[in-house]
Amino acid sequence: MAEPDPQDPSDASIPADVSNVADASNPADASNPADRGPRGLSAELAARVPELLEAMRSVGTGLELHSTLDRICETAAELAHARYAAIGVVDETGEGLSDFVTHGVPDAVAEAIGHRPDGRRGLLGALIHDPVPVRLGDLSSDPRSVGFPPGHPLTRTFLGVPIRVHGKVFGNLYLSGKQGGAEFTDHDLHMVRVLATEAGIAVGNARLYEAARQRERWIDGSVAVTTALLSGGDADEALSVVAEQARRLADAAAGIVLLPAEEGGLEIVAVSSVDPSYALGVIVPARSPVSEKLLAGEAVFIDDSATDDRTVTGLAGRFGPSMLLPLQSGGRVLGALATPRALGARPFTRTERTLATQFASQAALALMMAEAQRDRERLAVYEDRDRIARDLHDLVIQRLFATGMMLESAQRRSAVPEVRNGVGRAVDELDVTIQEIRTAIFALQQSSAEAPSGLRTRVLREINMAAVPLGFQPSHRFVGPVDSLVGELTGKNLVAALREALSNAFRHAGASAIDVVVDATASLPDGRGAVRLSVADDGVGIPREGRRSGLRNLARRAESLGGASWFGPGIGEDGGGTTVVWEAPL
Repeated sequence: MAEPDPQDPSDASIPADVSNVADASNPADASNPADRGPRGLSAELAARVPELLEAMRSVGTGLELHSTLDRICETAAELAHARYAAIGVVDETGEGLSDFVTHGVPDAVAEAIGHRPDGRRGLLGALIHDPVPVRLGDLSSDPRSVGFPPGHPLTRTFLGVPIRVHGKVFGNLYLSGKQGGAEFTDHDLHMVRVLATEAGIAVGNARLYEAARQRERWIDGSVAVTTALLSGGDADEALSVVAEQARRLADAAAGIVLLPAEEGGLEIVAVSSVDPSYALGVIVPARSPVSEKLLAGEAVFIDDSATDDRTVTGLAGRFGPSMLLPLQSGGRVLGALATPRALGARPFTRTERTLATQFASQAALALMMAEAQRDRERLAVYEDRDRIARDLHDLVIQRLFATGMMLESAQRRSAVPEVRNGVGRAVDELDVTIQEIRTAIFALQQSSAEAPSGLRTRVLREINMAAVPLGFQPSHRFVGPVDSLVGELTGKNLVAALREALSNAFRHAGASAIDVVVDATASLPDGRGAVRLSVADDGVGIPREGRRSGLRNLARRAESLGGASWFGPGIGEDGGGTTVVWEAPL
């Protein structure tokens, strides 16, 4: 135990002057030298020293902060023979309480009381602004008392002692309801003050340990995000990882990633929460003060989203304290990260804000690195496409054309009708093959920026692109006005789902036929209109023990929009192969 500070009355470990304590009185035995024990302690106090030492030992065990506070309350109540004990933790502003830990109050009583005291008025508030020991024989007679809330146990006696950590007031230890109906004595006061000194040391250690663990968690989260973003996965999946990690680390109700919208402001593109569909696609307009600050690279901290004037979207009413952090690196703002907590939840501490800001900066850097990596990969793919297109045009088509001319010449010289007919059919097949190769060359040379924005055209482009590695052209069919009914967000996810399904069919199915259907007249089980994508093949099917990461990606995309994804039998003989179905509401 640290040496007590002789200048600090709260650090006294032996009886001291308690003239600043309300209703303090010297017990009769305190003036009789014959009744004093070692080092001048009264006989009663000396007899309780072993009890005090055991209490100090108990308080000093363990490093988890909240369990330490629980242990302090329980130990103090036992030491002073009090029915009730509590610790009010002073908030960062020094004006109220951020936490209130109790002992001796049954759960049913605590539930009846309802909200816990905020420390902004009454005796608890007075002790925050004037942290000195207080002992009251009759709590109701003190002018600072404002009474008890409904359902609170009625008590008469009161003892309050400040708990200091590294010289600053961490909170106050309150005791009430002396057992047997007696008042708290000077000896109780001195014992509790000594215990409060040891409690300050224990709380300091617990806070250091918790801060170290908290930083470790945020660092591990940053590493997880960086690893996920640089693993070469899908860009949308990478943003989902950022949202999930931010939600977990901030102990928030949701993790939300926003990117700049085409029409200005910020669009929600990734959500991690119990029900993400309510937020995806929502745009925070450019006129919003929050958007202006975030796009300017400034963080925004909100104590209560539901009542803050700066929030203009309908989502704000769902949440309480929120952190909105710019995703910026190298002076470039890529987007924003929001971590709102539930209504009525505790505000974010200064340490949590600092750690979250550092996490957002690390995530932004990882996003930029992942973007650069995808650009390099995309460039390599384009260069490879150009090379393949040139080889197809300059070598394959020319050789096929020359072969066709040789066959036509042989056809003219042949006198056998069967041979002439057979060669003629071969020449026709070569002409069709040359046309298909030219279509593939066009698809290889067309960049994504050149593709029209219609969903039908984008689907056809994906099918034509898949035909090159597949070696055949998948069949396709559209049902209903696809372009006019399907929104941009749903259409973007449908095309990504189609790309995933075609890729799975090429890499794993060994299919010789694929049928693609986009139906804009489908319905969800609840009756809502939906668009349904079906990709059926005649391949080997899905092995029972095989990987299903692609299918999980499809399901996650659909569920984020309020839809679903599943698979069933294919179009092969006896249901061979696989049919992947993906649907989302219109």
